[in-house]
Amino acid sequence: QVQLVESGGGLVQAGGSLRLSCAASGSIFSINAMGWYRQAPGKQREFVALITSGGSTSYADSVKGRFTISRDNGKNTVYLQMNSLKPEDTAVYYCNAKRTYSDYWGQGTQVTVSS
Repeated sequence: QVQLVESGGGLVQAGGSLRLSCAASGSIFSINAMGWYRQAPGKQREFVALITSGGSTSYADSVKGRFTISRDNGKNTVYLQMNSLKPEDTAVYYCNAKRTYSDYWGQGTQVTVSS
């Protein structure tokens, strides 16, 4: 089992920045990749960013150039630095950990961007 705890959400004005954190615990040795997804009201959950165990990263087109995913292996933590935030970035952000045959999710953290 893998446990994920997100933090860092909040309210920010358009153009501002936030950094989300996701601390992993449990059977973290078998995690292949970790990422961030988000879900806005009335919409499906969507992919935001991913970082593999080898350090490769990928991003949704909507956040490229504004968001950066990174990790601190010593702290078993993944970060999402979000810059130039837009009102359309408003959503609940979920941390995700991928193992070969299973996915794990955090409880989510609310990000609200005011115009």
